[in-house]
Amino acid sequence: MHVDGRDYQRCDVCEATFVLPAQRPGAARERAEYLLHRNDPADPGYVRFLARLAQPLIARLDAGSKGLDYGCGPGPALAALLERAGHAVSLYDPFFAAHEAALSAQYDFITCTEVVEHFHRPAEEFARLNAMLRPGGWLGVMTCFQTDDARFARWHYRRDPTHVVFYRESTFRHLAERFGWQCEVPGKDVVLLRKPGAAAVPARAAPFTQNRPATADHSASSAHPADSLPTPEKGKTTP
Repeated sequence: MHVDGRDYQRCDVCEATFVLPAQRPGAARERAEYLLHRNDPADPGYVRFLARLAQPLIARLDAGSKGLDYGCGPGPALAALLERAGHAVSLYDPFFAAHEAALSAQYDFITCTEVVEHFHRPAEEFARLNAMLRPGGWLGVMTCFQTDDARFARWHYRRDPTHVVFYRESTFRHLAERFGWQCEVPGKDVVLLRKPGAAAVPARAAPFTQNRPATADHSASSAHPADSLPTPEKGKTTP
Protein backbone atom coordinates (compact mmCIF):
# COMPACT_ATOMS: atom_id res chain seq x y z
CA MET A 1 0.00 0.00 0.00
CA HIS A 2 1.28 3.47 -0.90
CA VAL A 3 -0.11 6.34 1.18
CA ASP A 4 1.11 9.94 1.47
CA GLY A 5 4.53 9.19 0.01
CA ARG A 6 5.21 6.13 2.16
CA ASP A 7 5.05 2.44 1.28
CA TYR A 8 3.64 -0.08 3.74
CA GLN A 9 3.94 -3.85 3.77
CA ARG A 10 2.25 -6.59 5.76
CA CYS A 11 4.00 -9.48 7.47
CA ASP A 12 2.29 -12.70 6.37
CA VAL A 13 3.19 -14.35 9.68
CA CYS A 14 2.29 -11.83 12.40
CA GLU A 15 0.04 -9.44 10.42
CA ALA A 16 1.95 -6.32 11.46
CA THR A 17 1.98 -3.47 8.92
CA PHE A 18 5.27 -1.60 8.58
CA VAL A 19 6.91 1.24 6.69
CA LEU A 20 9.70 0.20 4.37
CA PRO A 21 13.12 0.68 6.02
CA ALA A 22 14.37 3.29 3.56
CA GLN A 23 11.40 5.54 4.39
CA ARG A 24 11.76 5.59 8.17
CA PRO A 25 12.79 8.87 9.83
CA GLY A 26 16.32 9.47 11.09
CA ALA A 27 17.16 10.02 14.74
CA ALA A 28 17.25 13.83 14.53
CA ARG A 29 13.78 13.98 13.01
CA GLU A 30 12.45 11.52 15.55
CA ARG A 31 13.73 13.51 18.50
CA ALA A 32 12.35 16.76 17.10
CA GLU A 33 8.93 15.14 16.66
CA TYR A 34 8.89 13.74 20.20
CA LEU A 35 9.58 17.19 21.64
CA LEU A 36 6.33 18.39 20.06
CA HIS A 37 4.23 15.88 21.97
CA ARG A 38 2.31 17.12 24.99
CA ASN A 39 3.18 14.54 27.64
CA ASP A 40 2.65 16.60 30.78
CA PRO A 41 2.65 14.59 34.04
CA ALA A 42 0.49 17.32 35.59
CA ASP A 43 -2.25 16.96 32.96
CA PRO A 44 -5.17 14.98 34.45
CA GLY A 45 -6.24 13.81 31.00
CA TYR A 46 -2.79 12.42 30.28
CA VAL A 47 -2.80 10.56 33.57
CA ARG A 48 -6.16 8.98 32.78
CA PHE A 49 -4.69 7.90 29.46
CA LEU A 50 -1.74 6.19 31.17
CA ALA A 51 -4.07 4.60 33.71
CA ARG A 52 -5.48 2.41 30.96
CA LEU A 53 -2.24 0.44 31.19
CA ALA A 54 -1.18 1.22 34.75
CA GLN A 55 -4.33 0.03 36.50
CA PRO A 56 -4.54 -3.51 35.07
CA LEU A 57 -0.79 -3.93 35.39
CA ILE A 58 -0.70 -2.82 39.03
CA ALA A 59 -3.52 -5.25 39.77
CA ARG A 60 -1.25 -8.11 38.67
CA LEU A 61 1.99 -7.11 40.39
CA ASP A 62 3.36 -8.31 43.70
CA ALA A 63 3.98 -5.58 46.27
CA GLY A 64 7.28 -3.76 45.84
CA SER A 65 7.97 -5.01 42.32
CA LYS A 66 10.89 -3.66 40.30
CA GLY A 67 10.17 -2.36 36.81
CA LEU A 68 11.48 -0.50 33.78
CA ASP A 69 9.69 2.19 31.78
CA TYR A 70 11.17 1.45 28.35
CA GLY A 71 10.89 4.43 26.05
CA CYS A 72 9.86 6.75 28.90
CA GLY A 73 10.18 9.97 26.90
CA PRO A 74 11.08 13.37 28.37
CA GLY A 75 8.33 13.26 31.02
CA PRO A 76 8.21 9.85 32.78
CA ALA A 77 4.66 10.22 34.08
CA LEU A 78 3.91 6.49 34.04
CA ALA A 79 6.85 5.79 36.34
CA ALA A 80 5.39 8.24 38.86
CA LEU A 81 2.07 6.39 38.83
CA LEU A 82 3.74 3.06 39.41
CA GLU A 83 5.98 4.44 42.14
CA ARG A 84 2.94 5.83 43.96
CA ALA A 85 1.58 2.30 43.95
CA GLY A 86 4.73 1.13 45.79
CA HIS A 87 6.88 -0.15 42.92
CA ALA A 88 10.43 0.84 41.99
CA VAL A 89 10.83 2.01 38.39
CA SER A 90 13.98 2.55 36.32
CA LEU A 91 13.95 4.61 33.14
CA TYR A 92 15.31 4.07 29.66
CA ASP A 93 14.88 6.09 26.51
CA PRO A 94 17.46 6.38 23.71
CA PHE A 95 16.82 10.13 23.39
CA PHE A 96 15.89 11.33 26.87
CA ALA A 97 17.18 8.76 29.39
CA ALA A 98 19.91 6.72 27.72
CA HIS A 99 20.91 4.85 30.87
CA GLU A 100 22.63 1.82 29.36
CA ALA A 101 22.97 0.20 32.80
CA ALA A 102 19.20 -0.11 32.90
CA LEU A 103 19.38 -2.52 29.97
CA SER A 104 21.65 -4.90 31.89
CA ALA A 105 19.21 -5.59 34.72
CA GLN A 106 16.19 -7.84 34.98
CA TYR A 107 12.75 -6.70 36.02
CA ASP A 108 9.44 -7.92 37.40
CA PHE A 109 7.67 -5.73 34.84
CA ILE A 110 8.46 -3.56 31.83
CA THR A 111 6.15 -0.93 30.37
CA CYS A 112 6.03 0.40 26.81
CA THR A 113 3.37 3.09 26.46
CA GLU A 114 3.11 4.52 22.95
CA VAL A 115 6.57 3.11 22.16
CA VAL A 116 6.38 -0.09 20.12
CA GLU A 117 4.97 1.70 17.06
CA HIS A 118 8.34 3.50 16.84
CA PHE A 119 10.41 0.32 16.74
CA HIS A 120 12.64 0.15 13.67
CA ARG A 121 13.70 -3.39 14.57
CA PRO A 122 10.75 -4.92 16.41
CA ALA A 123 12.03 -8.50 16.41
CA GLU A 124 15.24 -7.43 18.16
CA GLU A 125 13.40 -5.14 20.55
CA PHE A 126 10.91 -7.73 21.73
CA ALA A 127 13.72 -10.25 22.19
CA ARG A 128 15.56 -7.67 24.30
CA LEU A 129 12.48 -7.02 26.40
CA ASN A 130 11.97 -10.74 26.92
CA ALA A 131 15.58 -11.12 28.09
CA MET A 132 15.13 -8.30 30.63
CA LEU A 133 12.00 -9.86 32.15
CA ARG A 134 12.41 -12.16 35.10
CA PRO A 135 10.47 -15.44 35.03
CA GLY A 136 6.88 -14.57 35.78
CA GLY A 137 7.44 -10.94 34.79
CA TRP A 138 4.95 -8.77 32.91
CA LEU A 139 5.41 -6.73 29.75
CA GLY A 140 2.73 -4.04 29.49
CA VAL A 141 2.19 -2.48 26.07
CA MET A 142 -0.13 0.29 24.96
CA THR A 143 -0.39 1.19 21.27
CA CYS A 144 -3.32 1.80 18.92
CA PHE A 145 -4.26 -1.55 17.42
CA GLN A 146 -4.79 -1.59 13.69
CA THR A 147 -8.19 -2.88 12.65
CA ASP A 148 -9.42 -3.04 9.06
CA ASP A 149 -7.32 -2.01 6.06
CA ALA A 150 -10.12 0.07 4.56
CA ARG A 151 -9.55 2.79 7.15
CA PHE A 152 -5.76 2.63 7.20
CA ALA A 153 -5.11 5.53 4.81
CA ARG A 154 -7.30 7.88 6.90
CA TRP A 155 -6.12 6.59 10.29
CA HIS A 156 -4.75 9.41 12.46
CA TYR A 157 -2.20 7.07 14.07
CA ARG A 158 -0.58 6.35 10.73
CA ARG A 159 0.06 10.05 10.07
CA ASP A 160 2.69 10.47 12.79
CA PRO A 161 5.98 10.29 10.83
CA THR A 162 7.68 8.43 13.69
CA HIS A 163 5.10 5.62 13.71
CA VAL A 164 6.62 2.93 11.51
CA VAL A 165 5.00 -0.35 12.59
CA PHE A 166 1.36 -1.05 13.40
CA TYR A 167 0.12 -4.05 15.35
CA ARG A 168 -3.12 -5.97 15.45
CA GLU A 169 -4.27 -7.94 18.45
CA SER A 170 -3.31 -11.02 16.44
CA THR A 171 0.26 -9.68 16.19
CA PHE A 172 0.64 -9.73 19.96
CA ARG A 173 -0.87 -13.18 20.17
CA HIS A 174 1.72 -14.31 17.63
CA LEU A 175 4.48 -12.75 19.75
CA ALA A 176 3.11 -14.47 22.83
CA GLU A 177 3.21 -17.82 21.06
CA ARG A 178 6.72 -17.18 19.83
CA PHE A 179 8.12 -16.31 23.28
CA GLY A 180 5.87 -18.57 25.32
CA TRP A 181 4.14 -15.62 26.98
CA GLN A 182 0.66 -15.50 28.47
CA CYS A 183 -1.34 -12.87 26.59
CA GLU A 184 -4.17 -10.75 28.01
CA VAL A 185 -5.99 -7.79 26.44
CA PRO A 186 -7.60 -6.05 29.44
CA GLY A 187 -8.83 -3.03 27.49
CA LYS A 188 -8.72 -1.10 24.25
CA ASP A 189 -5.20 -0.84 22.79
CA VAL A 190 -3.61 -2.46 25.86
CA VAL A 191 -1.93 -5.85 26.05
CA LEU A 192 -0.29 -7.57 29.01
CA LEU A 193 2.23 -10.30 28.24
CA ARG A 194 3.57 -12.56 30.98
CA LYS A 195 6.81 -14.49 30.80
CA PRO A 196 6.41 -18.05 32.10
CA GLY A 197 8.18 -19.32 35.15
CA ALA A 198 6.26 -18.25 38.26
CA ALA A 199 2.89 -18.89 39.83
CA ALA A 200 0.19 -16.52 38.66
CA VAL A 201 -0.66 -13.53 40.84
CA PRO A 202 -4.44 -13.06 40.99
CA ALA A 203 -5.59 -9.72 39.61
CA ARG A 204 -6.83 -7.39 42.33
CA ALA A 205 -8.12 -3.87 42.59
CA ALA A 206 -5.25 -1.50 41.90
CA PRO A 207 -4.39 1.04 44.63
CA PHE A 208 -4.47 3.86 42.14
CA THR A 209 -5.18 7.57 42.21
CA GLN A 210 -6.10 9.10 38.87
CA ASN A 211 -5.08 12.71 39.04
CA ARG A 212 -3.47 13.31 35.73
CA PRO A 213 -3.73 11.92 32.03
CA ALA A 214 -4.54 11.59 28.53
CA THR A 215 -4.09 13.45 25.43
CA ALA A 216 -4.49 11.70 22.15
CA ASP A 217 -1.17 13.34 21.34
CA HIS A 218 0.73 11.14 23.79
CA SER A 219 3.78 9.42 22.38
CA ALA A 220 6.79 8.22 24.29
CA SER A 221 9.94 8.03 22.25
CA SER A 222 11.16 4.88 20.57
CA ALA A 223 13.67 2.46 21.92
CA HIS A 224 15.15 2.18 18.41
CA PRO A 225 14.65 -1.00 16.76
CA ALA A 226 14.41 -4.26 13.40
CA ASP A 227 13.11 -4.47 10.08
CA SER A 228 9.78 -5.99 10.95
CA LEU A 229 8.32 -8.44 13.32
CA PRO A 230 9.43 -12.02 13.24
CA THR A 231 9.84 -12.48 9.51
CA PRO A 232 9.79 -9.21 7.60
CA GLU A 233 11.07 -10.84 4.45
CA LYS A 234 7.68 -12.53 4.20
CA GLY A 235 5.88 -9.21 4.17
CA LYS A 236 3.61 -8.43 1.29
CA THR A 237 2.02 -5.28 0.02
CA THR A 238 -0.99 -4.42 2.15
CA PRO A 239 -4.20 -4.59 0.13
